[in-house]
This record gives sequence, C-alpha cells and structure tokens, in this order.
Amino acid sequence: MGMNVFEEQKLYHTSQEREDYDNMATLFSLITTLEFLERAYVRGAVLEEAYTEQCTRLLAQSKTVIPLLAQSTSTVPHFSSVEAFMRHYHMDHPAAAHRLALGVPATVEHAPIEAKALSTPVSVVGAQRVAETTQNFITLMDALKLQMRAKDQLHPLLSDVLRTYAPSPSRNEHAEEDVRAKLLEWLILLNRLSASEELDDAQSREMLFDVERAYTSWFQSLSSHGP
Repeated sequence: MGMNVFEEQKLYHTSQEREDYDNMATLFSLITTLEFLERAYVRGAVLEEAYTEQCTRLLAQSKTVIPLLAQSTSTVPHFSSVEAFMRHYHMDHPAAAHRLALGVPATVEHAPIEAKALSTPVSVVGAQRVAETTQNFITLMDALKLQMRAKDQLHPLLSDVLRTYAPSPSRNEHAEEDVRAKLLEWLILLNRLSASEELDDAQSREMLFDVERAYTSWFQSLSSHGP
C-alpha cells in the first residue's frame, strides 16, 4: 500500500529521536547565529564587549550540543564534530566555521589593542596587563611541564595567553607575529581534539617549546621598550 500524501508524516517515532532532532535544530541555529554575529563584528555593527560575550556563549553552547549528537543511540544521523554536521547539511557558513575551529572569539584570536600599546613604557600602560600576561604564560608552561595534555586542561590556558599577549611593535615584529600564529595553530589543534583525546609526548614537548619561545620573545620586547 502506497503512502497517503494527505497523512501527516512523523519526523521521529521515539522520544530519543525527538530529542536528537531538537539537538540538531539547536546546533543549526547556533551556527547560523554565530555566522551573523561574526559578520556584524567585521562591519563594526556590534561593540567588542558585546561581541566577545555573545560569541563565547555561542561557542560554549555548540560544544555542549555536539557530544549529545555523538553519543545518541537512536537511528538519527550521528555527528562527532561541528564540521561533520555542517558538511552533511551543506551549511555554507565560513565565518562561523573558522570561529568554531578556533574555539575562541576574534577578540582573543587577534592581538588585543591594549597589548600593542606595550611599545610605550610599561608605566604608561600599567603593570596589570604585564602581570596578567606573565602569569598566563607561566601557568600554561607549568601545566605542560606537569604533563597536562588533555584538551580541557590546555585549551582554556592557551586561550588566556592569547587573550592578553600581543607582539610589541619592534624590529622583530614580523617574527613575533609568526610566534603568535604558531600558538593559534596549537589552539586549533586542541579545539579539534575530542574530550577523550590528549597530546602525545612529542606534541607536548613541541608545544612547550613554542610557548617558551613566545614568552621569551614577549619578555625581551618589554625590556627593549622600558624606560
């Protein structure tokens, strides 16, 4: 017997399937919202503070939904990553995809404006920024030396470093930018790990080397611009 085209067709048949479809709808809306937020930020249509707050919230919500879709036991399609979800549903949202790959707002990805002011004497900028950046570097390096390798251990610490650290304009500005770009590569790598994955020994040593190199470069730039 053929399908009755006038009969309502159910998208789901169990409570678990209904929950899965609700979660997919939620993720779809989060990605779409993030895309519009990114474009609004680029146009200057949203203040930095508001953008950072909303972007952080959307990223956190997206990270929360994905495990629910990956662990489902229903017949609904499963997705282990946001990238897989976007490919499956042909979502052409490049700005959101980039932001989700990094896992941090653009205000963290790019050198903070205040930190660039470190080309002036430290006393003018204030010691708080210097102290915060130093502490963030030391905390991350200590974590790596203590063999912390999990995504949930290292990603927040590296995010804190990038939030306050920016190369100071100097003769080696391009080299310092390259060092910061390397830290961003580590942030992307960590963000792509699943909750159960960790860096291996070689990756951990290499990341520590890159972080120490960035810290040394930043600290030397402070000395060169001191009073």
